[in-house]
Amino acid sequence: MKIDTIQPNQAKALFLAKRELPVLVWDAVNLEGIHYTLPEIQTLLEGVTVGGHKLNDQTIALNQAAAWQAVFDVIEQNTFSLDQQFVCDLHAIAGAEEALSWGAFRTGGVTIAGTGYQPPVATELNALWSDMVNKSQKVNGVYEQAIWVFLQMARTQFFYDVNKRMGRFMMNGLLLSQGYPAINLPAKRQQEFNELMLAFYADGDVTDMTQFMLSCLSPQLVTIMSE
Repeated sequence: MKIDTIQPNQAKALFLAKRELPVLVWDAVNLEGIHYTLPEIQTLLEGVTVGGHKLNDQTIALNQAAAWQAVFDVIEQNTFSLDQQFVCDLHAIAGAEEALSWGAFRTGGVTIAGTGYQPPVATELNALWSDMVNKSQKVNGVYEQAIWVFLQMARTQFFYDVNKRMGRFMMNGLLLSQGYPAINLPAKRQQEFNELMLAFYADGDVTDMTQFMLSCLSPQLVTIMSE
């Protein structure tokens, strides 16, 4: 896949992401173990309740769609940035009624299942956000920079929950704001993703996860954005 052939176009990239919203939500909720079908997600996003699912599952799916819309809105307004207040406001949408608290960085400790890695203490999070933003500017390549931000957000665990999803929102916000197509993580690649993330949590080396995330970028989107 030749990412360097992409012709950045914000309007086009945003249009393509909006068109794929049901798929983006479908994959995201299935990665969380919520087994909606794509037609069910499409129905839910049309405002029709789908039977056979927990109310909390519906809330998570609708929150995911609303958070995407919030990202689309700031991109259309050309105001997207790695701003701490914005990411907290976005978490208030994405994590509502799911996380222990939402709309603010965590105030206590957390763990990550399956690894001995211990995320930073809560008192360090404000400084770590500023440090992450500054260091991201030194990462070469639009996609590499965006993926790096996702990975740092996931490993730092700024929130009590919804950290990986928040990282992917910010990753894709960076890409779309610069006119590049979003990366969707397919639920069918969950096992590979989980294994690579556990290795990343342990040593902080972004190499393998960066290549994995790049491999999730749709070749069809690359072709369309290269025309």
